[in-house]
Amino acid sequence: MSVYTDWRAVPAQARGTVAALGNFDGVHRGHVHVLNTLRTARPDRPLSVVTFDPHPRALFRPQDPAFRLMLPNVRANALQEQGVESVFQLAFDAEFSHLGAEEFVKDVLINALGVQHVACGADFAFGHRRGGDTARLEHLLTEHGVGLSIVPQLTDDNGPISSSRIRRLLQEGYPERAAMELGRLWSIVGPVVHGDQRGRLLGFPTANIPLGQHIEPARGVYAVWVTLPDGRVLPGVANIGRRPTINDGQESRLEVHLFDFSGDLYGQILSVALVCLMREECRFDSLDALKAQIAQDAAQARKILSSR
Repeated sequence: MSVYTDWRAVPAQARGTVAALGNFDGVHRGHVHVLNTLRTARPDRPLSVVTFDPHPRALFRPQDPAFRLMLPNVRANALQEQGVESVFQLAFDAEFSHLGAEEFVKDVLINALGVQHVACGADFAFGHRRGGDTARLEHLLTEHGVGLSIVPQLTDDNGPISSSRIRRLLQEGYPERAAMELGRLWSIVGPVVHGDQRGRLLGFPTANIPLGQHIEPARGVYAVWVTLPDGRVLPGVANIGRRPTINDGQESRLEVHLFDFSGDLYGQILSVALVCLMREECRFDSLDALKAQIAQDAAQARKILSSR
């Protein structure tokens, strides 16, 4: 699969696809439903996705906390697993945000990408100040002889499946419910950085991974599966939060202890999948009390993961 970040310089061999439009944050079951609908409508053409980076919300509301379910490279990998052959990752900056609805369709979709058919959700909005809706999109595409599939949201017993609903489940401490809507466990992916090595002193060395642009899930201790760069998947226990017992500042972090593992992970990219929240973050009266609780957490995580 190829990722193109400059819509003005798309090579000829990448043109002529059928394209799904949207942010595709999380590549959840609803997104897969849109891709499958498009594939069914036009099985004769390569499948592509037209998406944005950064997420428009990051441009218009920079003061908001980080909220991404996945970073762009992880999103691209997830889309590839769904059979997408090209990702057109449009740079969403101030200049692009002023592109009108008609310009977006004519200049980007038609002239630059040469799309043959388009699919999107019923709530898709585009163009300057979200001036275009699906009715406008259909009209503009029809002028160029391009069809549109408007895909109703995929729903379950709790309503429409959406990225915002998945974010809410993670923030409320229900990663297992979020996984049902994603179609996979939710993961934080990032490099291992140097910490204060306090976990090693407590008998549980940890790999420290910044949350970065990921949404911060409920703070606490999780049973996790960790994927190493070589493809190995190992069980572990992780803490997400600000470590109130140590009181080391205001930045939340992910610290993960891999069971029965020894080796240098600094600088390597790990994928940490949250299985379940075992307890909320809390402050202990002493480091000895914290150490005893960590041992209990590790034993509980081993038990949970051995049964899954």
